[in-house]
Amino acid sequence: MSYPHVRTMRRAGAAAVLAAALALSMTACGSDDGNKPKDVASQASTSPSKSDKGSGGGETVPDTDAVLVTVKGDSGVDMVINSAVRDSGGFLTVTGQFKNTGSGLYTTPVQWSGQEQNIAATGRSLAGMTLVDSRAKKRYYVLRDTDDRPLTTSGFEPSIAAGKSLTFFAQFPAPEQSTNEVDLQFPGFANATIAIS
Repeated sequence: MSYPHVRTMRRAGAAAVLAAALALSMTACGSDDGNKPKDVASQASTSPSKSDKGSGGGETVPDTDAVLVTVKGDSGVDMVINSAVRDSGGFLTVTGQFKNTGSGLYTTPVQWSGQEQNIAATGRSLAGMTLVDSRAKKRYYVLRDTDDRPLTTSGFEPSIAAGKSLTFFAQFPAPEQSTNEVDLQFPGFANATIAIS
């Protein structure tokens, strides 16, 4: 094969690749009506009721008037579940607080982030939390976005001072509509049965 022929074939191949890339990018752009679709991560960040601007670290403030269950943990920390709400998008959002009822500083265990290496690489989180539907014999794990970040409170301080709380949320796939309660499991705490609203 002559060199001019090879060059022509290379140019034709490069043009085909460029045309395919342009077609793909035009398809990805979608409509230009200015409305951006929401991804799962942005929906998750708006699911909890309010933002706690003064505390930082991805904390959220649930409605603390309602308490579904309080579970005593190790070292004087209570886990208070305030709500478990099913939404129309197929998610179940659990909100609550970890309250340090002891007299000293409580260091949050690394087990709270779960055991998966991909999740551990994203920093401190509550990815170790799971829900169990005993009737349907199913276990639900915290959802994650396309970058493997868990859809839960993350980036919080490594400790909770005495008398202080760490508020949280965690999003899961919603159980079947016929399921009215699930067991919440989290390292360092006993199983907690919570009602779904």
